[in-house]
Amino acid sequence: MASREEEKRRLREERIAAEQAAGREAERRRRMQIIGAAALGVVVIAVIVILVASGGGKSKKPQPANAQLLASVSSAANGQVLFHIHAHAAIYVNGKQRAIPAGIGIPPPRQVAQTSQGPFVTGGTCFYWLHSHTADGIVHIESPIKRTYTLGDYFAIWNQPLSANQVGPVRGSITAFVNGRKFSGNPASIPLKAHNVIQLDVGTPIVPPQPFSFPSGL
Repeated sequence: MASREEEKRRLREERIAAEQAAGREAERRRRMQIIGAAALGVVVIAVIVILVASGGGKSKKPQPANAQLLASVSSAANGQVLFHIHAHAAIYVNGKQRAIPAGIGIPPPRQVAQTSQGPFVTGGTCFYWLHSHTADGIVHIESPIKRTYTLGDYFAIWNQPLSANQVGPVRGSITAFVNGRKFSGNPASIPLKAHNVIQLDVGTPIVPPQPFSFPSGL
C-alpha cells in the first residue's frame, strides 16, 4: 500500500497536470477565436475588393518580372476627388513583358487583401493622385484638380526614369503605342486619358499592340 505522503503527492501531481491541460485548452480556444476573427476580416475585405474594385470583369494578368518597387516623391494627394479615371500601361523588354508593381503611389506600410485575382493594395500612409492597387498595369487617376496627367508623371511617382531611350532601369530603342496606334513623341508625354491603353516596347522584337479589357466599373 502506498503511504499517505505518496498518495498526497500523486493527487497533487494529477491536479497540476489537470490545471496545465485546462490552460493549454483555453489558450488553444483563444488562438482559434483570434484566427477565426482575422480570417473573417480578410474574407470581408476580399469580397469588398472583388465586388467594388474588380466588378467581376476580366483583365489580362501580367507576366512575372523584376519591376522596381515604389519610392516616395515630394507631393501626396489628399482631399476631395474631382474626377476619377483609369488608364492601362504595359511594358515589354526584348519581347518579354515586365510587370508594373502594385502599390505605386501608395506609400508603406501598406494594407494588402488577397483576392482570387491576386493581391490588392487597399491602403497605405496616403494615396498619390496617380497610383496602382494591383500588378495588372491599371493606373488610377484620382485628382482634386481636373487636368491631363502623363505617363511621365506616373513614372515620377514610381521614382523611375522615362525618356525617349529609357524605361525605368532599361535603356534602348523604344516603340510606344497608344490604343493600338504608334506614338511618335517622347513616351513621358503620353496622356493618361480615360481608358487609354499604353504599351512600351524596349528593344526587339517589337510586340504588336496588345488589347486590354478594363474590369466593369472602372
